[in-house]
Amino acid sequence: MALYHVPVLYQESLNALAIKPNGVYVDCTFGGGGHSKGILEQLGANGKLIAFDQDADAQANVPNDDRLLFVPQNFKHLQRFLRLHGYTKVDGILADLGVSSHQFDEGERGFSIRFDGPLDMRMDQREGLTAADIIATYTTQQLHKMFEQYGEVTNSKTLANHIVQSRQATSFNTIESFKAFLQPVIKGNPNKYLAQVFQALRIEVNDELGALRQMLEQAAQVLQPGGRLAVITFHSLEDRMVKLFMKHGTLAPEDNSNPFSTEVKAKVFEVITKKPIEASAAELKQNNRARSARLRIAAKQ
Repeated sequence: MALYHVPVLYQESLNALAIKPNGVYVDCTFGGGGHSKGILEQLGANGKLIAFDQDADAQANVPNDDRLLFVPQNFKHLQRFLRLHGYTKVDGILADLGVSSHQFDEGERGFSIRFDGPLDMRMDQREGLTAADIIATYTTQQLHKMFEQYGEVTNSKTLANHIVQSRQATSFNTIESFKAFLQPVIKGNPNKYLAQVFQALRIEVNDELGALRQMLEQAAQVLQPGGRLAVITFHSLEDRMVKLFMKHGTLAPEDNSNPFSTEVKAKVFEVITKKPIEASAAELKQNNRARSARLRIAAKQ
């Protein structure tokens, strides 16, 4: 498991859930099973852990433990599969939104700029859309918006135009061919620029923000009163979404159609972390990938 993925903010995450031995908990992102292992260690014989992961590779890490139910699905289907297995309410939900070390280190998955491989980036290999498909088919406007919003790429419009104008004569099916193609438009630090481009593609391929939105809205429905929601994010788009959701209890836009309304909406969550918890110096020394991790915690009212 440790070779597959080192869990970030490990003890902080377990503390965040305030685990009850007989409680029912959800690990939305099982991965290498590190966080799940810690939860299981605190559960008693009658406790239950439901673990989700859409990546087929993660199933190899599932321990032989009757208290663990593994669901090989995206966490956006949280409520549906909890109900399917007879659970309407749970005591805690943990989601570590980072891409696993295993995914980054497997060149054929296409997540990392460090290795050559197919320009894929699908977390769920059952899905059809790949990063290569996006590069080959998206319009200039779609590419511009994606790189600007999801990667904060400084010259996203120039990049989009460069792709669309050249793709008829060039195909980008591998990481190295795509990196070479990007050389004329790279601004600033090349590694940072490429990382931003790849992040934008990965978010789009996997609809990461859409899935997060769906999971959060469902979490409000399935958590028991007093139940904990703990979410680890790795970039500002995710963190902003989680912060707003925990504050307002929804991501739906407010209805301001009646300016004379005096209705005060009941709070859905009590925010436990006014500021996100970050990795300690000791953890950063052991695991540099924890540097951008932010943990936010809220309790259902």
